Amino acid sequence: MQRPMYALLLRLGAGVTLATMLMLVKLASARGVDLPHILLFRQAVSVPVLLGFLLVRGQMGRLRSNRLVSHGIRAITGSTGMALTFGAPILLPLAVSTTLGFTSPIFAVVLSALLLHEKVGRWRWSAVLLGFAGIAIIAGPGGTDIDPLGAAVGIAAAFMVALISIQIRDLSRTEDSIAIVVYFALFSAPVLFIIALFFPWPTDWTDYALLLLVGGFGTAAQLFLTNSLRYGTVSSVIVMDYAMLIWATLYGWLVFDNLPSVMLWFGAPLVIAAGAIIVWREHRLSKTRNEFGEL
Repeated sequence: MQRPMYALLLRLGAGVTLATMLMLVKLASARGVDLPHILLFRQAVSVPVLLGFLLVRGQMGRLRSNRLVSHGIRAITGSTGMALTFGAPILLPLAVSTTLGFTSPIFAVVLSALLLHEKVGRWRWSAVLLGFAGIAIIAGPGGTDIDPLGAAVGIAAAFMVALISIQIRDLSRTEDSIAIVVYFALFSAPVLFIIALFFPWPTDWTDYALLLLVGGFGTAAQLFLTNSLRYGTVSSVIVMDYAMLIWATLYGWLVFDNLPSVMLWFGAPLVIAAGAIIVWREHRLSKTRNEFGEL
């Protein structure tokens, strides 16, 4: 059942919780917590929460799957993407890393053409060029104070998110959405634990509190995102994602005393416009296909 306004509120909640999680990631890193421990707690916290949710509701059957190998591959790419996604705000101001994350739809178009052999028309190719122009403005020489490594990590993170979205699209044909999330955490957490053993563990309880909050907000964001698409379409809720830039800017200013450079405000609208055009065009194409299918 479609509930558009409720879906918009859920998507707005997802944006707030995601921005808060990334702020906590940056804060934990600033306190000396190593990235493997941040990744481990992000995944480990979600396992008991999601399994408990399914157990209480008597829905453990939603985890049945005949595609465990595909889930394992998804865990590898997902963990890589998460490491890059967390690395970007550690290396960059929050507003900049958030804006670079908005380029995922742009890479999704390119990957769809290369991997899925989808036909991409002039609207979406124009949006790709517009988005890359925005990146060039933000990360170019005039961007000042932007770490080139951080910019590369942010762009790589967006690329991985686009690649993962294609994997999830494939898994979603046969798998329950919550099963995809649970198996991602179940498969990746043990590997992340082994990696974390090679790094010194935090000794301050404040650090552990931050890590638990990272896991909590990350799990909440996943639930918000999943349910927003249950009650609304991607094209109707995507606009709320761009509100993350507001929260990221506020957190950057209030927590880290950092305001983005002027060049961000020139490049960000181009990136956002590119993503909006891609989503709008895919919505129109999907609607056209459905109409022809009904003839």
